[in-house]
Amino acid sequence: MKLSPQQRRALSAIAICRTSALGGHLEQCRSCGLTQPAYNSCRNRHCPKCQGLQQEQWIAARSERILPTPHFHVVFTLPGELRGLARYLPKLIYDAFFHATADTLLQLGRQRFGAELGVTLVLHTWTRELRHHPHLHAIVTCGGLALDDTRWVPGSRKYLFPVAAMSKLLRAKMMTSLSRMHDKGQLDGFDDFRDPEGFDRFMGKLRSIDWVTYAKRPFRRADHVLRYLGRYTHRVAISNSRLVNVTAQLVTFRTRNGKTASVHPVEFLARFVQHVLPAGFKIRHYGLYSGSHVRTRLARARELLAPSPATSADPPANPQGSWIERLRSLTGRDARRCPNCGAELIRTAVLTPTARAPPRPSEVHRISTAA
Repeated sequence: MKLSPQQRRALSAIAICRTSALGGHLEQCRSCGLTQPAYNSCRNRHCPKCQGLQQEQWIAARSERILPTPHFHVVFTLPGELRGLARYLPKLIYDAFFHATADTLLQLGRQRFGAELGVTLVLHTWTRELRHHPHLHAIVTCGGLALDDTRWVPGSRKYLFPVAAMSKLLRAKMMTSLSRMHDKGQLDGFDDFRDPEGFDRFMGKLRSIDWVTYAKRPFRRADHVLRYLGRYTHRVAISNSRLVNVTAQLVTFRTRNGKTASVHPVEFLARFVQHVLPAGFKIRHYGLYSGSHVRTRLARARELLAPSPATSADPPANPQGSWIERLRSLTGRDARRCPNCGAELIRTAVLTPTARAPPRPSEVHRISTAA
């Protein structure tokens, strides 16, 4: 299979993350004399070793924008009939999926509440077996700002919108986007459409199936929303903790309910790289949470909501702290202290990289191997 530039960059970065290839520095304990290397991190957003601190930093930043109101978690799944096209044209299809999902939620908010909602969408593309399964996790405010900005319109805490209504509207919006792409010739080259009637048959299938939408109970506290959402924003297709055994013949990893899967290493990498997303296709914000509303409609909504102890977010730990402080808050480990005796560690030498760093050197940041 041919790898995209993002896929090549991700595999290269992961392979040399926190190794001598990226360089780093030597640390020595003032008391017991322990000497250990601390190698640089790749900080690639698909690297399973580099998400913990970035997640905490993201949560701290978002805490300044999250509204003190209950939020719903809704999952929108791209039908299996569309997944082949999504693999062929990921930027076009994922972009349409983001916009159709956001438009569905915002339109229903305007129609049913006469208000604008706050929406954050996170794209995941995998199952526990690393199969291709694109779906969007939507975190949506329970209610919204009235269209004339005069009041906050609360929504029902039992449910957001009828699931059937969300599914049908999403299907209609996606099919409209696909028709426009087809008319512009943007879908040319896809095997299923080489037949002159192929696109019409394809659209007929999409029209006849149910689009899966799942809504969970709302979160009452804004800090719970952030912690929960943080788990999704910085999750990668597979974490190191799920790897059971790796040999030249098989990679064995945990799936669900205590089960495991074993595949050839080449097959494992082929499954993994299909979840390396194009730039800009991980997290997006819409409605009140869009960047254009931060100082206007979002600020107005915050004024009207009058936070109470039951709904306000707890201050994030060390929101402006260094990565060392965030690491200590996250793991309890102080990277400035010796793991043997607890005395202060000092830097004694710089370790020069032994290989060319992956592209985007701005992503390289020094993080201890103990992180």
